[in-house]
Amino acid sequence: MSRADLERLSAIARAAGEGIMRLYERDFRVDYKGPGDPVTDADREANALICSRLAAEFPGAAIVAEESASEFYANYRDHERVFFVDPLDGTREYVAKNGQFVVMIGLLEGNAATLGVVYAPASGTLWYGARGLGAFRREADGSERPIRVTDVSEPEQSRLTVSRSRRSERLRQTLQRIAPSQVVPMGSAGLKGALVAEGSVDGYLAVGTAGKHWDACASDALVSAAGGLVSDLQGQPIDYRAPELELSRGLLAANPVLHEALRQRVQGPGH
Repeated sequence: MSRADLERLSAIARAAGEGIMRLYERDFRVDYKGPGDPVTDADREANALICSRLAAEFPGAAIVAEESASEFYANYRDHERVFFVDPLDGTREYVAKNGQFVVMIGLLEGNAATLGVVYAPASGTLWYGARGLGAFRREADGSERPIRVTDVSEPEQSRLTVSRSRRSERLRQTLQRIAPSQVVPMGSAGLKGALVAEGSVDGYLAVGTAGKHWDACASDALVSAAGGLVSDLQGQPIDYRAPELELSRGLLAANPVLHEALRQRVQGPGH
């Protein structure tokens, strides 16, 4: 993938974001796919727009999107290139109208997340990057700067971002073992990944289930392009071709040195 391809994906994410914000200003209907799992017309419309544009501009690639019926991507593992799409990551935050939601498009090539676009429609901020090309933050006015993960190496000195809405006892105990200098609760997995990539926080931690592959692929590529490392809590790369889409072994993102130190703290004594 080239810088031109990154720009095309960024344009698709921004177009989806424009539709999301048009609905954001209105009274929109909220449905539920399950307990605590809301979905809105903005999710569905953004999903349709992104999938249509990706199919037209990147023919031959599989598209695994959160609001698409599973039969539309049943054979995605047979494709070399796979787009993972979360059209509105942070729907709870969208419903709460707190601005902490993003559009996420990630590309898997072979077994690696190689390209990621994370767009925050409420602020107009775009984070994007690709392995070998670096990572960047672009503001709503078009100004841009390269971004990179921090070089903090000690867990006690680290600032960690965690879920704002999923605060379990297991997470509390894990944070107690790590003893970071600051914990930053944040909505949207993609937004948390972007904060790591740009160095606003030092790490992102999710224990238990960390969503599905579309919640990780864009952030994985972005953080990697910014010099960081993303894995499950056992230190294994995310297996995007696994039989299940669920990220059942948590997620950890940080610079490589801090990542290893955090992983050891997460595993606890004897691991």
